[in-house]
Amino acid sequence: MSVLILALAAGGVIGLALGALGGGGSVLAVPALIYLLGFTPSAATTASLVIVTVTSVTALAAHARQGTVHWRAGALFAAAGLLPAAAGGAVAGRLPSWLLTAAFGVVAALAAVRMLRPSPGDPDAPAPRGGRIAGAGAGLGAVTGVLGVGGGFLAVPALVGVVGLRMRAAVGTSLLVITVNSVAALLARAGTAERLDWAVVAPFAGAAVLGAWDGRRLAAKVPGAALRRIFAWVLLAVAAFMLIDAVV
Repeated sequence: MSVLILALAAGGVIGLALGALGGGGSVLAVPALIYLLGFTPSAATTASLVIVTVTSVTALAAHARQGTVHWRAGALFAAAGLLPAAAGGAVAGRLPSWLLTAAFGVVAALAAVRMLRPSPGDPDAPAPRGGRIAGAGAGLGAVTGVLGVGGGFLAVPALVGVVGLRMRAAVGTSLLVITVNSVAALLARAGTAERLDWAVVAPFAGAAVLGAWDGRRLAAKVPGAALRRIFAWVLLAVAAFMLIDAVV
């Protein structure tokens, strides 16, 4: 199978997951780039940031039209993650491949567990302190910068439980946070990242955007809980494979 077909297929599947789940699907981009398309871990995390940025901006525009983006809360949350995202982006290219692979495997496993055991938080909880918001935003920024994942599986529960947004607003607002963090990480990698094969990355990103539209239609037909469980078990298997690959 040609590299182009693999890129289109992988991008379509990841976009489908993103559209159906509303976040978390992009965590499969890095393993797909490494194991299907032959990218190094460092190049894969950079390419994943490009893909995450393109898909997040597209989805953000749709949520903005629906009025589900809380711009002020999103801007404050994203501001706390700017420096960690940039620092993580600058450091990622200097980390050994096995460490990046292992770290990604751990994050993927945590994302899977999070999907299997959701805790939506209390929308009527008291307003959080600024320190908690800053800490959550900084942590998400660091994860995005180093590992090249959007972090929707972390951003949405943080915006619900820490910032106090309702779920619908949290999903839309998380896209603003993810976009800002991803752009900051990409800018930090500009002079140090490996050169990307745009003949692979561009169709991958395009297929992910198109797949997200089908994913939204799928979500209307299949129970969300069932989709989330299936994706979580697939993600756990990918995480286990990556951890074994890193240590063996």
